[in-house]
Amino acid sequence: MTAPVMLDVFCGVGGATWGYHQRGLRVVGVDINPQPNFCGDEFIRADALEVLADREFMSRFVAVHASCPCQERCAMTTGTNRSKGWGREHVQLVPETRRLLQATGLPWIIEQPTVHGGLIRTDLRLCMDMFPIGPPPWVQRHRDFELSGFTVPQPAHPRHEGRVRGLRHGVWADGPYVAAYGSGGGKASIQEMRHAMGIPWAMTRSELTEAIPPAYTAFIGEHLLKVVSAGPGLSGVSRRDGSRESGIVSSNVD
Repeated sequence: MTAPVMLDVFCGVGGATWGYHQRGLRVVGVDINPQPNFCGDEFIRADALEVLADREFMSRFVAVHASCPCQERCAMTTGTNRSKGWGREHVQLVPETRRLLQATGLPWIIEQPTVHGGLIRTDLRLCMDMFPIGPPPWVQRHRDFELSGFTVPQPAHPRHEGRVRGLRHGVWADGPYVAAYGSGGGKASIQEMRHAMGIPWAMTRSELTEAIPPAYTAFIGEHLLKVVSAGPGLSGVSRRDGSRESGIVSSNVD
């Protein structure tokens, strides 16, 4: 039987992709930027909204994950971080992404940081303390998920076991957790981020900053598999469309 194939738009390095892959799904990633370290089965460099609007192309998939850019409302662009250059204007893509996802008729997932302020419906909230990885450093990495076409039970949220290491408002704190974004002030090193998030293949700080732990989508994927069936497979998914007028091209597919 052919493994079901799903689409991961705004895929980045593939943190979400790898969790679904661990559950037996094959995953095609889409991102407008080159992603040489993407871990999925195929990568398409393209505008995610254009891909989602292509009804014929979307018919090849059984589900879609969308980690829309979160800079418009995330902690990295508010408060003191605004003065460091992150506070410029950012385009909000969630509403249009949701509209296009609804039009596909497929099960879908939208992921956002918990500070989204009601931008998505919170059907599920996950934290890395729900998925123990062994010795620290750890990340908390709270994330909210809006789900359509299936449900996922909400795990109990364990009590955090200490503080996040680093300098905050001039006060240093030590603890088993690290902040997986930025640099300096006690922020996580790239190696610490790889370990804490379970993304050892990522090579840069920016790749890790924008990723979510695969443990989250492995958990979601377990329940998604209950409602999806095997699709047409990967043969020709991106190679066939490399010359399409919409600009979809195949990259990192060998």
